[in-house]
This record gives sequence, C-alpha cells and structure tokens, in this order.
Amino acid sequence: MNFFGALIGIVTLLIIGLGFPLVIRGERIFGYVCWPYMMGVGFLLIVASLFIPNDWLCVIMAVIGTTFVWGSTELKEQAVRAEIGWFPFNGNKVKVPFADVIRKWKAPHL
Repeated sequence: MNFFGALIGIVTLLIIGLGFPLVIRGERIFGYVCWPYMMGVGFLLIVASLFIPNDWLCVIMAVIGTTFVWGSTELKEQAVRAEIGWFPFNGNKVKVPFADVIRKWKAPHL
C-alpha cells in the first residue's frame, strides 16, 4: 500500500489550518498592507519547491507557499472583519515599508 497521498492530504490540511491564524495575526500586527510581502514569500516558496528533489519537502514547501498566497488575498477581508468587531482591532500596527504606495493598490481577492 502507498500511504503517500493520504499523508500528504493530512499534512496539507494541517498547513492550511495554520494559515487561518497566520492571516488573523498578520492583519492584527501589520494590517492588510503587508499583502504584497506575503504573496511574494508564497511565490518564492512555490518556485523553490520546483527545485527540491525530495517529494515530501517539495510538496510541503509548495503547500506552505500556496497558503501564503491564499492568506495574502484574505488580509483585506480580515481587516474588514476586525473593523466591524468580529476580531480584536489593533490601532497601533507595525508600519511596513512602502505602506503608503501599497494602500493605493487594489488588494487581491479570490
């Protein structure tokens, strides 16, 4: 029997499950303007996974990368949820580089 697919499915579920707190904490600490950085890290992890010969590590890196890309698209929605009171709001967010420029961009949405 080959348990590779089932185990990768379980690992994927766990990694995606960790993506939810990543979005919540990321928005609370940095705000939604960190989305380009999160998306960039995600794409770098996906590209890096293409060059890893080990199947396990390759899949795990790609899933973490796609979780970061998905998370970057959820940051704006999480900011709205925090503003309406569903989640704690932090008014003293850490300023990310180029925040004023990023605020002019339309945040991605899936």
